[in-house]
Amino acid sequence: MNIKLAVLPGDGIGPEVTSQALKVTEAVCQKYGHELHYEYGICGAHAIDAVGDPYPAQTHQLCMESDAVLFGAVGDPKFDNNPSAKVRPEQGLLAMRKQLGLFANIRPVETFDCLIHKSPLKDDLVRGADFICIRELTGGMYFGPKKEGDDEAYDTNLYSRAEVERILHVAYGYARQRRRHLTVVDKANVLASSRLWRKVAQEIAPQYPDVTTDYMYVDNAAMRMIQEPRFFDVMVTENTFGDILTDEGSCITGSMGLLPSASIGTHTSVFEPIHGSWPQAAGKDIANPLATILSAAMMFEYAFSLKAEAADIRRAVQRSLDENIRTADIQVAGQRPYSTTEVGQWITSQISQKSE
Repeated sequence: MNIKLAVLPGDGIGPEVTSQALKVTEAVCQKYGHELHYEYGICGAHAIDAVGDPYPAQTHQLCMESDAVLFGAVGDPKFDNNPSAKVRPEQGLLAMRKQLGLFANIRPVETFDCLIHKSPLKDDLVRGADFICIRELTGGMYFGPKKEGDDEAYDTNLYSRAEVERILHVAYGYARQRRRHLTVVDKANVLASSRLWRKVAQEIAPQYPDVTTDYMYVDNAAMRMIQEPRFFDVMVTENTFGDILTDEGSCITGSMGLLPSASIGTHTSVFEPIHGSWPQAAGKDIANPLATILSAAMMFEYAFSLKAEAADIRRAVQRSLDENIRTADIQVAGQRPYSTTEVGQWITSQISQKSE
């Protein structure tokens, strides 16, 4: 297979973790006989500094012409600490999602037995937790009408029936591939937009009689994720709630540096870690690359239907954890921490050795 990638490293630790995922991708393609071509694009703070636009037209064109996008992270303190900034790195991320039609974000939350001790939750609560959060990605407050002033500001949580229907159908599709249990998360007791979500979900549920559907307010869902994470199989929710809940989900695994994601929709799909740019660590070679490497595994599976290749990456990641080839954030006490580059090289070598 010929594979053309757009590689958008972004800001902070983005270039460091993306480079390791790209090495793994190259090793997999070489092993399985795929022809890999890739081209770099700019986005985020880097793009603002270079051309004044966090998602330039040239970058968008590259994404549209590619089979998949491998993405790092965006964000920089000089924008975070400046409330009056008119252009921000995160605007590039939102523009990319909107222009590529990426309406569904798929975020798996899965525990690793050898990392249970890193979770702030008790072993008997998190062991075996394995669920997917499907977040609507191009609607809600992040994209609705807004006003920002010195004395008044608002964001509009706007959703249409069509937007809710399409993300629900995606969620039911994933539930059918798993344990056939879907939880619709909303705030229907307070928000009109959530009442639309629940109404549409109740109308669609009979189309999937093989899937158990339940409904949960977002505050209850946040509590239930901590009290009983194994309850969930597939969770679907709107943009803002999904952003918050999936970050909470990272605590279940013990590190945000372990969670990959896929954003899918109308055009080219984007694969990225859920963590941010962590600018304080940029250039120190200490960031955990596993979430980005696992995002590459999702890319092989979801963008190209290459399940064997994806499984190979996941096995290599599991071996790195089992043999304590880990960055400092997840390393076992008494073991030396490995650098970003060392972890990436070790996983790459594991994949390459299999072809010898």
